[in-house]
Amino acid sequence: MYHIRMKSILEKSALYSVLGILSLLCIIPLWLVISASLTAENVLTLHGYRLIPAEFSLDAYRFILNDSKQLFDSYAITIMVTIGGTITALILTALLSYPLSRPDFMFRSSFSFYIFFTMLFNGGLVPFYILVSQYLHLKDSIWALIIPYLIQPFNVLLMRTFFATIPISLIESAQIDGAGEVFIFRKIIIPLSTPVLATVGLFISLIYWNDWYLGLLFIEDRKLLPLQYLLMTLMTNIEVMSSNTQLGGELLRIPSESARMAMAVLAIGPIACIYMFFQKYFVQGLTVGAVKG
Repeated sequence: MYHIRMKSILEKSALYSVLGILSLLCIIPLWLVISASLTAENVLTLHGYRLIPAEFSLDAYRFILNDSKQLFDSYAITIMVTIGGTITALILTALLSYPLSRPDFMFRSSFSFYIFFTMLFNGGLVPFYILVSQYLHLKDSIWALIIPYLIQPFNVLLMRTFFATIPISLIESAQIDGAGEVFIFRKIIIPLSTPVLATVGLFISLIYWNDWYLGLLFIEDRKLLPLQYLLMTLMTNIEVMSSNTQLGGELLRIPSESARMAMAVLAIGPIACIYMFFQKYFVQGLTVGAVKG
């Protein structure tokens, strides 16, 4: 009995040690990015990245916050798009996925193939731009940042697979008791699907938060610029100014490398905090949804 207990303790210790090392390997790059963003540019150029800033400096953040109103406006737009788009896309994805998971749905195979087909082929950039800007008239509109990502085929298939794991006997019992389809969906399916809803919701929110492509295509009004597109524009401006070593006879002092790290911190900070609260559902939703194909 003593040997079995010692073996169990050693196995747990080894497992926790390996997990601890892996956690450090994941944390160290993020910590280096934060440290580099707080390091003076000349020190960072001479000594490289360090876990502790060799010379503490906020020049990178001052440079980025030079136009603080534009940055806060972009934050507001991105947060609004992420929240509104995630909620709307989650509702539409669930409403589309649930019928596809029901074996008694007549057109289940046809719709599933159509959705899967769109994962492999699309209409192309030019038809997409013409559709959104000329036919839907969404250019320079916040809807141009939301509507194109409302339905993602991978999310539909993932949620459909999870819905298919819910016993059909629950649905049949509710139907015998006189429950309608809307009642079954709201009171039975949705409460049992918290893991996959949280998982898909996280996927969708990451897409909206990290998107800069739609802003590049459809947004010209600076009041509607999303955060990632603004940061990309700032990075491009930094590269252009850094390539010009002199301007008006004076040497340019631009925190180019530390500013890039500061942009990364500003971009990933909020979404990384949100991920911590959804991590439990995220793992559960992926593993349970993968039981049936």
